Amino acid sequence: MQPLMPEIETLFSTRWLAMYRIGTWDFVRRPQTDACVGILAETPEQEIVLIEQFRVPIQRRVIEIPAGLVGDEAEFAGESLAETARRELLEETGYAAESMELLVTSPTSAGMTSEFTNLFHATHLTRQHDGGGVAGEDIAVHLVPKANLRTWLKQKEAEGLAIDFKIHAALWAAGI
Repeated sequence: MQPLMPEIETLFSTRWLAMYRIGTWDFVRRPQTDACVGILAETPEQEIVLIEQFRVPIQRRVIEIPAGLVGDEAEFAGESLAETARRELLEETGYAAESMELLVTSPTSAGMTSEFTNLFHATHLTRQHDGGGVAGEDIAVHLVPKANLRTWLKQKEAEGLAIDFKIHAALWAAGI
């Protein structure tokens, strides 16, 4: 006998985000997907490719690895995790990756959302264009030498920028 599925109550919903309740637990979910990708991109010159953008929920600029949602728009429905990682890397940074290796899959924030983050390691990069994202995104691309990465991140934090934890998780998972 299979356990009964709990009743899910929809509290609020928009095109991009919905809030639900199961019992006494409230959580958010994206209507189109429960998956996102993050890409630790490493150039042949031993640089880590990071991005910087303003994030509305925290009202600050954030240093991040390139990332994006899987299948969030109709034109990308059915796209694999690796295909999404390649597309997001190219859109945001202008780099194409010959190699895209899945490092780890983990809940993004298990107490708050159903989303899983899939971290990839992209290598053998070639520059195709300047990057910067798609319409509405204001993404700055940073190439940071691996040898200076931790110092560079501390400096950016001292300047008031937030540092996304996925950078550290991806570096650890890649053994860097």
